[in-house]
Amino acid sequence: MKLGMNMLLWSADVSGKEFDAVFAMLSEAGFDGVEIPIFDREIETYAELGTRLEALGLEALAVSARGEIDNPISADPAVRAEAVAATKANLDSAAALGAPLICGPLAAPLAVFSGAAPTDEEKQRSIAYLTEVAPYAEERGVTIALEYLNRFEMYLTNTAADLAELVRAVGHPRIRMMYDTFHAQIEEKDPRAALHACADVLVHVHLSENDRSTPGTGQVPWAETFAAIREIGYDGWVVIEAFGDALPELAGATKIWRRMFESEEQLARDGAAFVRNGLGLA
Repeated sequence: MKLGMNMLLWSADVSGKEFDAVFAMLSEAGFDGVEIPIFDREIETYAELGTRLEALGLEALAVSARGEIDNPISADPAVRAEAVAATKANLDSAAALGAPLICGPLAAPLAVFSGAAPTDEEKQRSIAYLTEVAPYAEERGVTIALEYLNRFEMYLTNTAADLAELVRAVGHPRIRMMYDTFHAQIEEKDPRAALHACADVLVHVHLSENDRSTPGTGQVPWAETFAAIREIGYDGWVVIEAFGDALPELAGATKIWRRMFESEEQLARDGAAFVRNGLGLA
């Protein structure tokens, strides 16, 4: 396993050189890589950033999301077409960055609801969209790790078993899934059962505390989660994901209204030590 840090703790755009000091700190703290937010289509920006990360000894991963304007399960064909275009653009950016994987809520939109349970038609729209973008992901050499979210953030898939079923229906090696302890802590009755239910299509893991602060300081069942990760033979990335209140746009999106850690560096260093100890990483 490799240990990564999601950069949304600092900003939704970390392409500027002012973040090089943060990257250097994370490298020194023992992180193997960083997860870079990709919410635009400026490929050159990510190519340059990838070069800087490589110089610091950090591997690159990517994260993005679909929303209302590029909703893959919309009833409007034009909106679904925009979802395809947006995801292909994300794949281009990830490839330019040198990231072999892009994760996030990409099978269905974040914070868009119909007011009802997902329909079979909506599930089929998601499958059709993923089937369309899968060959492009193969061309770019990037795997899409889909994320299920809790019921307050998404309605298409809310559990590991739900999302694993969707991924298997697509049936393409570039369409896989991730597991996030924050969402699982809300939706799953048993983390062991949840991880075993998706083991065959699992390629990425987010380690996030129940209050989105330092892993190990809250209510996530860490012992059971770490044990299950080992039991299923998982050997991919484990990435710490946390959010703060420094940026209004991120605080609003993540509903973080109070500061729950001393500093971003403290969270990263303490979180890394906790994860390495819990999973027995070198």
